[in-house]
Amino acid sequence: MRVMLHAHVDTEAGNEAIRKGTMPQMLDSVIQELKPEAAYFFPSMGRRSCMLVFDMQDSSQLPKAAETFFMELGADVEVVPVMNHDDLKKGLQALQSQR
Repeated sequence: MRVMLHAHVDTEAGNEAIRKGTMPQMLDSVIQELKPEAAYFFPSMGRRSCMLVFDMQDSSQLPKAAETFFMELGADVEVVPVMNHDDLKKGLQALQSQR
């Protein structure tokens, strides 16, 4: 299932990770592990944030995806299922065939 992970990094934890030089390594590790189809980094609600869209094969991947952000960056993390345009069209077509 395609999901979007949205993380808002704690400012002090983020500052410390940047000072220590661990943030680039942590993000590289997460990117290598999840292999997202899209990864964006931006300020949101006054905090460093990122959004990763990736295919979650099994719900057991959730801890590995989120815990790095929780433990290393004190982040608030939200993971939600998402669709691309093709997924939406397929879902809407399935609704039409039920009528």
